[in-house]
Amino acid sequence: MLPELRVLHFEDLTLGLAEELRKTIAASDVVGFAEVTGDRNPIHLSEHFAAKTPFGHRIAHGLYTASLISAVLGTRLPGPGAIYISQTLNFRAPVKIGDEVVVRVEVAELVAERRRARLACTCSVGGEVVLDGEAWIKVPTRQESATPPI
Repeated sequence: MLPELRVLHFEDLTLGLAEELRKTIAASDVVGFAEVTGDRNPIHLSEHFAAKTPFGHRIAHGLYTASLISAVLGTRLPGPGAIYISQTLNFRAPVKIGDEVVVRVEVAELVAERRRARLACTCSVGGEVVLDGEAWIKVPTRQESATPPI
């Protein structure tokens, strides 16, 4: 799943520019996320417990799915050097272990004077949107990236 790093500067961004990432959710991903965050809700970890819920099976943490958006922002669009300012999230449907999540990030607005980009973010499984929202990112210019640190 590790995408190749790509650095985009503010000047490289255009409305509609998009990047996708695909990730099949493994049980080990869910367990690892629970260990890192401390969110040990049994809906994520216990098949026995989850079978008694409306979902009927274990589901991935919603924020694990959302973290896949961060993977795109930090590695491809816009990539290293960008600063994550904010993120809205709307959880639409559960993600099951074994689902392939398609994460799509698209440039929706550019604010040149502040070097900010609003990115539309969606996560889908089998064509159904399971999570959506938008991110605001501060993106360095080529000139800023070329300026040596003091």
